[in-house]
Amino acid sequence: MGRSTWCPTADARHFVMPELPASPTLAELGEWELIRRLGRFAPPGQFQDDAALLQPWPGGELVVNTDVLVDGVHFSDLTTGPADVGWRAAAANLSDLAAMGCREVLGLTVGLVAPPTTPWSWVEGVYEGLTAALECYGGVLLGGDCSTGVQRLLAITALGRLDSGQGPSRGHQTGTGRTSSAGPIRRSDGRPGDLLLSTGPHGLSRLGLALLQQGSGGPGGKPGKPNLADLVGSELAAAAIKAHRRPNPRFDALEALAASRPAGCPWRVAGCDSSDGLVAALAALAAASGCGARLQRGALPLAAAMAQLSEAQDWCLGGGEDFELVLALAPAWAEALATQLAGSQIIGSLVAARGGELLWSDGQSLASKGFSHFN
Repeated sequence: MGRSTWCPTADARHFVMPELPASPTLAELGEWELIRRLGRFAPPGQFQDDAALLQPWPGGELVVNTDVLVDGVHFSDLTTGPADVGWRAAAANLSDLAAMGCREVLGLTVGLVAPPTTPWSWVEGVYEGLTAALECYGGVLLGGDCSTGVQRLLAITALGRLDSGQGPSRGHQTGTGRTSSAGPIRRSDGRPGDLLLSTGPHGLSRLGLALLQQGSGGPGGKPGKPNLADLVGSELAAAAIKAHRRPNPRFDALEALAASRPAGCPWRVAGCDSSDGLVAALAALAAASGCGARLQRGALPLAAAMAQLSEAQDWCLGGGEDFELVLALAPAWAEALATQLAGSQIIGSLVAARGGELLWSDGQSLASKGFSHFN
């Protein structure tokens, strides 16, 4: 419902958003009817009380994360349908759990703010996207709150549990039935000499946004600008749009991380996700670890078909919303993981330098780029 569709053109040059069907507004529904309707996305009875009740979860630490997504900043009707808004809201929070080493998702709470004129169909689509992500990665909708406001906003809190390594995960399923002993991932656990690894390519989400903006007549569609879909081809265009609308938190990379740990290697993993951009992730990781980071120019994690774009390097370094993991590992572990995890690659190393200093491998300074609120 509300998903984006390709225009019926063979070369897939344009992307359009369908109109939402007529539905009652939130003002017409009222608060209690809205809550009653939202209750069907949660376990029975979950929305009947003032708070969510969780059973104790022995054998692991509880991890909690909160993100706020604002209309016009994190999503737009021009580029993102309601179900995709919901999926992206869930994925952004689940990615932070994965970045801490969580392999079990307990659930989400959702704070919804929307103007009274908001159609119920938009809210319903958002919650359908949220529950679709939970069905994929584990956990349930635990509850939340709703309020009127002048701008649509989603405040998501995600809860996860660090794996104790004492049995199969109850969250994300790998199909192997095997669980390796694992621990937390902290930004501050990097050391000089660690290799930096990206779990996947960067810049795809930013390319997807540009394609959608161009197709909708937004900032990417200025007269005289070349058609991006023509430049990159329909296959990469579709992959980029999917990366922007339906990002995947990298729980699968955690399974590979644990399985690739060399015998006798202690658990020490530094890392974070790249939601604010690759360089922002590297800067945060290096600063927390009291190190500098050197990035190899020839090893940028960039989809090969993007290399022809003039914006390719900038989008790779600072495009943001790729939701990959950027990890710092002992060399033997990093090399083993790069071999085992498809799409991952070693991109540089941590060095003894001023905390957070970013350099290219030839010693030139690498200016920090990426998304930052209030700038």
